[in-house]
Amino acid sequence: MTDVSKVYPGGSVALQNVDIHIEPGEFVFVVGPSGAGKSTFIKMLFREVLPTTGSIFVNGVDILSLTPNEIPYMRRQLGIIFQDYRLLPDRTVYENVAFAMEVIETPRRKIKRRVLNVLDLVGLRHRANAYPNELSGGEQQRIAIARAIVNDPIMVIADEPTGNLDPETSWDIMEIFKEINAEGTTIVMATHDKEIVDAMGKRVIAIEDGHIVRDEASGVYGYEL
Repeated sequence: MTDVSKVYPGGSVALQNVDIHIEPGEFVFVVGPSGAGKSTFIKMLFREVLPTTGSIFVNGVDILSLTPNEIPYMRRQLGIIFQDYRLLPDRTVYENVAFAMEVIETPRRKIKRRVLNVLDLVGLRHRANAYPNELSGGEQQRIAIARAIVNDPIMVIADEPTGNLDPETSWDIMEIFKEINAEGTTIVMATHDKEIVDAMGKRVIAIEDGHIVRDEASGVYGYEL
């Protein structure tokens, strides 16, 4: 992001003069008080929110210059994970993960092998035939992660992925993220989880009132909860 600002209709300033460079393979936490601009920052990475001014390049591509037809192809290079899972309720675990490969017309034989591999990674191959309403919150988040990484994204973007989970389950989820990152995938995660941020020792970008106020290579959460 270069000199990125976002002003919403009505004059609310979400981000102001943001300059950030994230290297391939980095693990970055985005922290700050509620309403600081974290979600706007995260959503700009996959072009759900457009800046008012500035430029954003993802993997060398100027994402603001993309045509509507090109945007889905850009997003296929990314794995996007939300706090509320967003699983398809009428599809099994296997079908939820496979769907991400079907939309890019991956051959069926390759889909089966890859889906089972990522279900192994998140520890849920044995739940392949279950439906989302039969899973715990932690299991649903694991499936959301599996769906996000099944197409080998260059970057995983996660918005409060442990926000609805208990501490032990949150750590299980973070172990999966650590493993994905160790294989070379860039991780950018917005979070309020002080314990996890402080323990991980990863890069921390802190946003307050739309401004980057800290950017530390091995940072801490830095806020009282």
